[in-house]
Amino acid sequence: MFRGNYEHTIDQKGRLSIPSKFREVLKDTYDEKLIITRYGGCLVGYPEDEWIKLERKIASLPQHSEKVIAFQRFVVSSAVECPVDKQGRVLIPQYLRTHAELDKDVILAGLTYKIEFWNKVRWDEGMKNTSERFGEISEDLGI
Repeated sequence: MFRGNYEHTIDQKGRLSIPSKFREVLKDTYDEKLIITRYGGCLVGYPEDEWIKLERKIASLPQHSEKVIAFQRFVVSSAVECPVDKQGRVLIPQYLRTHAELDKDVILAGLTYKIEFWNKVRWDEGMKNTSERFGEISEDLGI
């Protein structure tokens, strides 16, 4: 499982190093590629097996629902396969970098079966907001 968060720098060509802990999970549990797509204000990368599970779940939803169609357009249509190269990097397409405002400092956050890619400023703002509401959130979840 993916856990922890790491700060890395994305280069001008859109290459981003995947943390070694995350690469170990990819190598030991999955294959060495991610399906990366947009999700809210960030990007999210799924190992192919986890992406297939998500696609099956989406396919089981009512295909005429406006919300399902909107979700598919936003998430599925922007998905791209990004293999991890020999240097442990992925190449993130420009349209995805633009969406998430990934231009220099990037936070990679492990969320069990997926990895989020955040602009550092957006990440910091989100963590501040979450910190302020954490008691309420944990109570709602019963944790």
